[in-house]
Amino acid sequence: MQQEMLVLGIETSCDETAAAIVRNGREIVSSIISSQIATHKRFGGVVPELASREHLDKIVPVVNEAFERAQMNPSDVDGIAVTVGPGLVGSLLVGVSYAKAMAYALKKPFVGVNHIEGHIYSVAFENPPIEYPAEALIVSGGHTNIFYIPEPGKYKVVARTRDDAAGEAFDKVAKLLGLGYPGGPIIERLSREGSLLYPEWVMVCPILVLADLKQPSQSTCARQVSSQ
Repeated sequence: MQQEMLVLGIETSCDETAAAIVRNGREIVSSIISSQIATHKRFGGVVPELASREHLDKIVPVVNEAFERAQMNPSDVDGIAVTVGPGLVGSLLVGVSYAKAMAYALKKPFVGVNHIEGHIYSVAFENPPIEYPAEALIVSGGHTNIFYIPEPGKYKVVARTRDDAAGEAFDKVAKLLGLGYPGGPIIERLSREGSLLYPEWVMVCPILVLADLKQPSQSTCARQVSSQ
């Protein structure tokens, strides 16, 4: 009979402080997320220094609540995992420092997890075991990639956006159009409610913007829409 394994996972790579208790790598016993949208909304994007400070304020109550929801004590977990990158340096430092200190105090194993690899394996929670070889599409706030995975732990980049990820592009265009932050949900809602007033831009603009927002043609494309 397989021995049960409980792991505390901590995530502070950007603008969310999160902690979860996971059983045997597949079952989420508890999951707590503290969002910082209200903090960064007035700036139209994430301010790294503010993000770091809020992680400092929230890390302890978030982890404590994860244990409370799971009806467990910190000593009950078999190990502690934490995001070590990529991400905002100051934000990562909060989570890594807390996780290392906790692991040392409890004499538990400590594991650093790659942020992108965590996205890939998140599918394991609600789906059957992954069959290899496989392909993975990552569309998060800061990364948009396609990976080829011949076997567990090995990855080859098939494609990626040249500059901004999808989430970043939506935020920038929403800010340019004066729609607010975060841009993705707002643009999605408006796309469902709106009409195709400018069909010549509908297909071209999103593709160009998502590919490389810093190129003059892409920035001009977004501004053309905002001026209509």
